[in-house]
Amino acid sequence: MSPLNRRQFSRAFIASAGLFGTGLEDARPQGEEARKGFITDVEGIRVGHFTDSRRPTGCTALMFDGEVTAAVDYDGSAPGEQLVVMLQPVSPLEKIHGMLLTGGGPMALGAVAGAVRFLEEKHVGYDWGVPNIRVPIVVGAVIDDLAVGDGSIRPDPESAYKACQAAAPGSVAEGNVGAGAGATVGKMLRGQGLGGMKGGFGTASLRLGEVVIGALAVVNAAGDILDWRTGKILAGARRPEGKGFANIIEVLRRNVAEATPHHAARIDDAPLHSTTLAVVATNVDFNKTELTKIAMMANCGAARAIRPYHTTGDGDQLFAISTNRLKIEVPLSAVGALAGEVTAEAIGRAIIAASSIKDWPAHRDVAAS
Repeated sequence: MSPLNRRQFSRAFIASAGLFGTGLEDARPQGEEARKGFITDVEGIRVGHFTDSRRPTGCTALMFDGEVTAAVDYDGSAPGEQLVVMLQPVSPLEKIHGMLLTGGGPMALGAVAGAVRFLEEKHVGYDWGVPNIRVPIVVGAVIDDLAVGDGSIRPDPESAYKACQAAAPGSVAEGNVGAGAGATVGKMLRGQGLGGMKGGFGTASLRLGEVVIGALAVVNAAGDILDWRTGKILAGARRPEGKGFANIIEVLRRNVAEATPHHAARIDDAPLHSTTLAVVATNVDFNKTELTKIAMMANCGAARAIRPYHTTGDGDQLFAISTNRLKIEVPLSAVGALAGEVTAEAIGRAIIAASSIKDWPAHRDVAAS
């Protein structure tokens, strides 16, 4: 197949909305043919989960066939991360060898050591100029799921090692798995008696000729989750009687309007307690500075699906990676715009695929009630 030129890609870009289907409310999988795609559709990316059902919690590893170029956009106020600062354009580091996304709060960042060990055993990493030594660069990011079950149970290096062992191309499990196992959403108003719902892990992809764009998301947001096409709330803060959604923005509007010097508009938005982690990937060759812009644009897609987003307590991080396999000229802004849609799709799929756990009902159960 011949590569897309700029005009062909633009035409495909205009037509791309129809490739995602008719809406998330119709996206419940009915066999593999109903799938929306996976981040692993970008050749050279493998994904593996470790899920600890005791809490639940878990971690998700991204492994690569060769080095990939990576960048990040993080606008949350309290990110839990390891080596993410190295992905900024001012860092001379261009390539990474793996990523680990994990539940368990800040203490679980130590699990990244398991992914490092896995890659070192396979002699993957930078040549350090020392005999028989390779240094793998593994970026780590964490969500807080400690309020779900026994918070003393959290991913450790062995959990990460098992996630790396499980990493494979092809289909990727969604819902209550890996880093999304204990994820929850709609938590901002729990102090006002408005309970939240179950979040999770989701993935999606888009193929336009030889160009492939994929995304995954670990959705653990303080805000409501919306169908990015219609604005309909899929999961979030629930009304006290359990019927329907409170609509966090509308509640905040009332709270602020009624606030007085003696009655503050209080919300639940403590630092580090809510985080959405997302990764967008493409096979198109981009450098780190270009990927930083793609990450910024893709984050706008996440903002269409999460409301409110990037609050003072959020640790939101969005990573962009390129496997650099497709050496053609594709407009960066076009890829960034499409990456935003694929990211929003992955966020919605995380909610659609999630299952209820104690105190945290899932979309599928609330929608059916």
